[in-house]
Amino acid sequence: MAYRLILLLFCAALLTIPATATNAYPSVPGTETSDCSLSDNYGDLIPVRREVYDGGRIIDISHRYTTDMPSWESSDGIGQFLWLPKSMKNGSLANNSEMKLPAHTGTHVDAPGHVIDRYFDSGFDVDTLDLEVLNGPALLVDVPRDKNITAEVMKFLNIPRGVRRVLFRTLNTDKRLMFKKEFDTSYVGFMKDGAKWLVENTDIKLVGIDYLSVAAFDDLIPSHLVFLEGREIILVEALKLDDVAAGIYTVHCLPLRLFGAEGSPIRCILMK
Repeated sequence: MAYRLILLLFCAALLTIPATATNAYPSVPGTETSDCSLSDNYGDLIPVRREVYDGGRIIDISHRYTTDMPSWESSDGIGQFLWLPKSMKNGSLANNSEMKLPAHTGTHVDAPGHVIDRYFDSGFDVDTLDLEVLNGPALLVDVPRDKNITAEVMKFLNIPRGVRRVLFRTLNTDKRLMFKKEFDTSYVGFMKDGAKWLVENTDIKLVGIDYLSVAAFDDLIPSHLVFLEGREIILVEALKLDDVAAGIYTVHCLPLRLFGAEGSPIRCILMK
């Protein structure tokens, strides 16, 4: 008992250190480096984090933001992205966090200005994206695991005309790339000919994929240009498609209304 009291007093002393924009209390829940934990002081007040809701009818296909989640061309993850400069434990009236992270981190959406500068300058940002495209019936398909998404693969998938939203599950999900800290250039994505085949031979307007880019690393910009040039297709990247059966769902994806931003974090759910 005496040991616990000393530990609590020590932790309380640590928490009275003023928080700054670079050294705040706490970081992301579950990623703290301190051994101090006061959670059991509150009995059974333990939050439940879920992927599935309403008896399986609602499935969250967004990745949870953590310090170790992959970031583009980084071997160190995104690092600290959340600070608490105003903390009740430091005497503030309320807890008020601040956040800083790249717009194309985690589950996110691309706007046309991402790779086409004249669209960026003209204001085609995430606030101009069509919410009708981002919400509605969607098809989740499994891509052959031994290759990128080429024209040949698109022909093999045989997606019918009239299907407007498709989520492509690839080897990225099997390899759990979004759960690995280091960015992996071997991820599966669209090659230019696959993107071109989709644009010219399907009615798809929402393309979703399970890693940080819809385009394969070796065809990065060419594939993006094919998709975004016409400003009709919306790209949703880094979807969490683990343990979700292939088939037809209703998808709901909502980006933040970030004026002037070419990308935005996005919360996506599937509904049966």
